[in-house]
Amino acid sequence: MKLKFLGGAKTVTGSCFYMECNKLKILVECGLYQGEGADEINRAAFDFRPEEINYIFITHAHLDHSGMLPKIVREGFKSKIFTTSATRDILELMLYDSANIQESDAEWLTRKAQRAGRPPSQPLYTSDNVREVVPLIEVKQYDHIYNLGNGIKYRFLDAGHILGSSTLELWAQDGQEAKKIVFSGDIGKKGNPIVKDPFAPAEADYIVMESTYGNRLHKPLKESIDELVDAIKITFKRGGNVFIPSFAVGRTQDLLYIFNNLVREKRLYNINVYLDSPLAEEVTKIYIAHPECYDEEAIRLFSQKSIDSSLRLHFVKNTQESMSLNKIKSGIIVIAGSGMCDGGRIKHHLKHNLWRPECSIIFVGFQGKGTLGRKIVDGEKSVNILGEEIAVNASIYTINGFSAHADRAELIEWLSYFKNTPEVFIVHGEEEVAMSFRDLVKEKFGFTTHVPDKGETFEI
Repeated sequence: MKLKFLGGAKTVTGSCFYMECNKLKILVECGLYQGEGADEINRAAFDFRPEEINYIFITHAHLDHSGMLPKIVREGFKSKIFTTSATRDILELMLYDSANIQESDAEWLTRKAQRAGRPPSQPLYTSDNVREVVPLIEVKQYDHIYNLGNGIKYRFLDAGHILGSSTLELWAQDGQEAKKIVFSGDIGKKGNPIVKDPFAPAEADYIVMESTYGNRLHKPLKESIDELVDAIKITFKRGGNVFIPSFAVGRTQDLLYIFNNLVREKRLYNINVYLDSPLAEEVTKIYIAHPECYDEEAIRLFSQKSIDSSLRLHFVKNTQESMSLNKIKSGIIVIAGSGMCDGGRIKHHLKHNLWRPECSIIFVGFQGKGTLGRKIVDGEKSVNILGEEIAVNASIYTINGFSAHADRAELIEWLSYFKNTPEVFIVHGEEEVAMSFRDLVKEKFGFTTHVPDKGETFEI
């Protein structure tokens, strides 16, 4: 069996793992790179022939795990894509949204290029390419072992990261020898709102494991909620607005859940929350449609009626409504994408408000290297937004207790459930983080542990 690391190696984005096993060619994940220099990497040729791939497995709908599916289909992949039901529904929305952004960006760059006498810009992929992806997606249930053929079986387990997220188990029978490889996907944090806690398998021969927060501990959720409440009250007292860059899938729904509870508990009064993300609104509807992934309280809280009864929640429908929010100078909370501030309506809000000292920007999720969000979090005094240099005068908060990723201790706990001694490949982490986590795994368990380079191949 051959395992090649094509993405997510010494970086957080672009997850893509290639396997050759029992005459089958399999991809686990087909993710988009994000951040500085990502466009060039995403446009590069695949390290394989797409038409020769037999199957693709997707652990969850975030674009860094799925966002290259339209490109691989456009270039010849015609087989099946396996994932869970909730992931399928969210994935369709995410890919169409990504294609719309690609097309809009290409149109803008083409206008610029024409003025300079350069050739037009082409989108990475289009909505037509997404339409070709959707019929290939085949839904699989959690906790059910499926036969892939050629001596290979597989199962999806709940990873507790976002709705529909999974850990993938693969069994390969080669003559008398059987091997099991586990792909962790993104492992969720215990006690996260809405979704169930992550489930860890009991054994494996090999593990491909994420390490996003492999070198740090999160604050307890209660402390993070207290910090959020304090930040909002301080901002409103000095006459400003609160802006929260948030991922459309997972984090936004968690925040709505938390804000609804805070209002019901009378910790926040008369607050107006504007959800300025059409994608997040649609994803929230999908959350409501998948009660199998969470409990009765979440079902009730995420019905439109229940939210409106406790929380002044406003869905921002179009660009004009979004722009009009900049006329409101104080007393509102705006949740907008993208989560790392590299696209979406949050960029316009930052352009109009980042320079205002009375406002606050609250980061509640991971900020990748090279992204606008990372530059702000790292303390840059000014940043370029939409071609304009903007001073960073607003208060900046980073509250990592809302993360949907397990921290170092929770990752170690997840590994502790394995009763044998698997060989571990550390991925989905910046290089220094992955190296630090590798050393910790060796120290705690004595497992043979690797941090693969991009393109590195292992015979297993």
